[in-house]
Amino acid sequence: MPGMVAFGRRWGIASDDLVFPGSFELFVRVLWWIGTLALYTLHEGKFDCSGGRVLHSYLVVLLILLAFIILSLCAIVYVSAQGTITNPGPRRSIPVLVYVRAMLYVPELIWAILGAIWVSDDSQGCQPAEVGAVIAAVVASWILLLSTGVGVLFVFDPLGSTHPGPQSQELLGVRDPESSQGSQLLSTARSVAVRVWESRLRLLCCCLPRDESHRAAFSSIAQLVSGFFSDTDLVPSDIAAGLALLHQEQDKMEQCRDPDEALSHSPSSPIAEDLEAELEKAAHCMQFAVAAYGWPMYVYSNPLTGACKLSRDCCKTESAEYDIVGGDNMGCHFSSVLHSTGLQYRDFIYVSFHNQIYEIPFFVALDHKREAVLVAIRGTLSLRDLLTDLSADCENLPVEGVSGTCYAHKGMSQAASYICKKLLNDGILNQAFTIAPEYKLVITGHSLGGGTASLLAILLRSSFPTLRCYAFSPPGGLMSKALADYSKEFVVSVVLGKDLVPRLSYPNMEDLKRRILKMVSNCNKPKYRILLQGCWYELFGGEPDDFPTEMDNRRKAELNQPLLGEESLLIRSSSSYQGLASEESPVHDSHLPLYLPGRILHITEDGPSRRSCFSQVRYRVQWSSETAFRSVLISPRMMADHMPDAVLLSLRSLTQDKPFNLCPSSLSNSHLNVI
Repeated sequence: MPGMVAFGRRWGIASDDLVFPGSFELFVRVLWWIGTLALYTLHEGKFDCSGGRVLHSYLVVLLILLAFIILSLCAIVYVSAQGTITNPGPRRSIPVLVYVRAMLYVPELIWAILGAIWVSDDSQGCQPAEVGAVIAAVVASWILLLSTGVGVLFVFDPLGSTHPGPQSQELLGVRDPESSQGSQLLSTARSVAVRVWESRLRLLCCCLPRDESHRAAFSSIAQLVSGFFSDTDLVPSDIAAGLALLHQEQDKMEQCRDPDEALSHSPSSPIAEDLEAELEKAAHCMQFAVAAYGWPMYVYSNPLTGACKLSRDCCKTESAEYDIVGGDNMGCHFSSVLHSTGLQYRDFIYVSFHNQIYEIPFFVALDHKREAVLVAIRGTLSLRDLLTDLSADCENLPVEGVSGTCYAHKGMSQAASYICKKLLNDGILNQAFTIAPEYKLVITGHSLGGGTASLLAILLRSSFPTLRCYAFSPPGGLMSKALADYSKEFVVSVVLGKDLVPRLSYPNMEDLKRRILKMVSNCNKPKYRILLQGCWYELFGGEPDDFPTEMDNRRKAELNQPLLGEESLLIRSSSSYQGLASEESPVHDSHLPLYLPGRILHITEDGPSRRSCFSQVRYRVQWSSETAFRSVLISPRMMADHMPDAVLLSLRSLTQDKPFNLCPSSLSNSHLNVI
């Protein structure tokens, strides 16, 4: 931090990011130099083949060239390890060293070509060891050159040009971002960033159709992502170092917390007996939410027997009798749903595996055990689902009888509207309640499916006043406060541990960005040490490192100006950097706040947070409120706790009152069968 400037542009790598790649190349070059020196020493005076003189000259020049490369790498590694993330002053010579190292690629390329020519033309009669050494040197040179080229492509920043044109150069001199010139520069830079992100999304989703809905989604996501990163000069390694520091800081705070301190409770929390009843219902519904993922989740959860069971049924499923729409030519999805839920063919009213942006798979079935018409919605499993997830703009969702502003996550709101129209306009629910008029409507889903299920429940509430919804690991940035309060009457959200997704909202991500900036700004250790110690802590645990949290006055006075970016209007006076003054500093956020739906059951592991894979683990559960999910918690399990099989395992553990192993492979192959 900031990004390094070389060859007339800014790159997506900082001057302190060259320690690890430089050390690796240095190690390879030293071994290469030693091997070449050993070959030259052993065969000195014995190069008596037809191309011996050329070989002798080749090895001598190669040794000299490798020596210069090794010296340049030593200098790069040493200088890159100096200073801190926000103090690049001691690394001012890095661009010059990079230029020197780049110049050495030219003779290396020429020598690799000459070596290849010698092997093909003049190596007759030479010893196999000599020829093999030259071939190895040529191959190693080409591998390193190609690796360098690939690395350059990875760190290339399309927005990094330092010569944007006369007009922009003139605007770079503007010191007041609030002036008309500053606003014009910000607007121009952000529009360019949006176009770049749109191009990246189109490249990533090149296999998807280019219709209007996809173009609108690309534009919406590009504006969201480019706006989030536009006011910082962080490179990816800065973010990794900040997350490592923040994780240890959060663990230190957790260790200092009173272990008997209870989580905050919602004012509308039911009594303990009701909690146990809701937990039983949630555990039952979760198997349907998992089943909605189809055969991939079934095979993942049953690695030894899942594929064999499905292979017998995929081709013979009587899908012609059911309205199975799209995406299931072999019937494998439907067969896995049958295995996972324990239901019969006749229990399914409608099954759709149709998948487009804002249109996600779901099924409707009769749950005779709970006397319910159950609607299960699939979570994220495809690129189209991911685009639906990332369409995170707010969209109005007016609901009759709800006072206050009603809005929700755009992608999930449109997905809920799509399913609602299918259920009502196609007579699916009418058909179900004609068969079982005394049953109640229950809606469930996990992740994307959980968020969509909550919004679908709100849309159907007026027509089905007794409906219930169980949303597992729904996204935090889902609905307005008015809708969240309204949904407490009929929606129960289940969140496991430190799951990232229920804490994902734009305000939370802005808060995370501000905390990362604060951590990397206040730490006086070099980045490579932070990353090494962070990796050790993540893998092996131990006590959190005592990194400084504030800079003393002496170091503040010594802190040099950043190498680059000090003239950048995107950094100067940005809200992210203004928020570093104190923890209470308000950060301007133009995005509307969004909340988790309904009442929240929070499941946590009982006992120490770090265990081996095969340790026995017990869980505890209590009612919580949305305030407990207003910040992102950094943890090795922040993604593992989101997996549907992990949520199901924790619910089974709570309802059956027995511990489970943490390893997915150690689960019983039948754990997805009906309770």
